[in-house]
Amino acid sequence: MKLVLAEKPSVAMSLSKVIGANQRGDGYMEGNGYLVSWCVGHLVELSQPEVYDEKYAKWRYDDLPILPEHWQYQVSASTKKQFGILKKLMQRKDVESLICATDAGREGELIFRSEVFGSLRIYGRISSAPWV
Repeated sequence: MKLVLAEKPSVAMSLSKVIGANQRGDGYMEGNGYLVSWCVGHLVELSQPEVYDEKYAKWRYDDLPILPEHWQYQVSASTKKQFGILKKLMQRKDVESLICATDAGREGELIFRSEVFGSLRIYGRISSAPWV
């Protein structure tokens, strides 16, 4: 089974039609040896300052700029459900490879490589990254 990840639902639906993934699941399409799912734009966002240090919970001019050594991310409230669906799909035993079908460009690459892979910590299974 190949998992195709698109940046948005409309692209995922178009790809599903082309490759014959016609069975609808919750947050994905399946069929013909493919799972096709989508992000909904950016899945994660930068963590709030107080995540780094409690002293940042109350804004003070003297604390600026806040420059953490390592930036932390959290799943956006609006994308939590789809993030969970992607996580389950990526962890399925029958998924042998991933295909990046996010938008061709910086944001698409950021969403796929940094947000999806970085947040889910799933590496080494990208089979291709066509710019479609």
